[in-house]
Amino acid sequence: MSRAVRTHLATLWEEIADLEHALRYVDAGGYRTRVLDFAGAGPGAQTVVLASGTSGHIEAWTQNIRAFVEAGFRVVGYDYPGHGYTALAGHPLEIPDYEEHLLALLDVLGLERVHLAGESLGGWLALKFAPRHPDRVHTVILSAPGGRMVAEPQLDRTQSVSAQAVSEPTFENVRKRLQVVIHDPEKITDELVRVRQAIYARDGFSMAYVSALREPERRWRNRVTDEDFAAVPVPALMVWTDNEPTGDETEGERLCGLIPDGEYLLVRGASHWPQWEGAAEFNAAAVAFLKKHTGQEDRS
Repeated sequence: MSRAVRTHLATLWEEIADLEHALRYVDAGGYRTRVLDFAGAGPGAQTVVLASGTSGHIEAWTQNIRAFVEAGFRVVGYDYPGHGYTALAGHPLEIPDYEEHLLALLDVLGLERVHLAGESLGGWLALKFAPRHPDRVHTVILSAPGGRMVAEPQLDRTQSVSAQAVSEPTFENVRKRLQVVIHDPEKITDELVRVRQAIYARDGFSMAYVSALREPERRWRNRVTDEDFAAVPVPALMVWTDNEPTGDETEGERLCGLIPDGEYLLVRGASHWPQWEGAAEFNAAAVAFLKKHTGQEDRS
């Protein structure tokens, strides 16, 4: 079936099978790190690095990879320590751990400067990483960025569902975990559930380590503040939704307004994964944003 008439959400394989890519493991900061690399755009292409959310993995970007590749960018997706199929973490992970790992990954891949696209925890990482390492980042795309101090009931619900999904990684329990971030249950694919099921069932997988930032004390010392948004030193695309659990549409606009060079996209009918639930809208805006800031925008 052609892409033009496909009526279902594509699997990762459907999206990448005809694209030049490599799935490999590299040593980044002492962690055997899973990397999915699309370098077909050529040696001179700028790179988009995809950073996922808490307990997430490369497959969270299934609906977006092709759009970036076809726009002429090299695309690199990776799993954090303790996440996906990267080596397990031996301790609770905080933002400095994710920063150090990302720096090591950029170095081992020979990437001097990248466009950093992060969803949830990935957006949190981008907000902290860009001001501290402005020479390594061209732009940031913040897809429902996390890290702010929010009401405890929201964190408690996520923690409870996550813990059950790991202790009993049944199809239904893992699907319930994904319902925390995806508003429309019809957009939770069987592939997405099965991938996460297998990850949660890995021997030694620790949700306590990968979700350590949900603990109030750790969250507070790693928290994202208004000052962090105001300190973003590069152009930023801020993507929010009308069902974002950490704040309404007004809050999304307010946060974007703090960024010196920020652009705002509101995706309707989505929750905490706008890059997945609103893929077409997200992809169009993200590609236009990247082309604008790499001098490739269409001026016809």
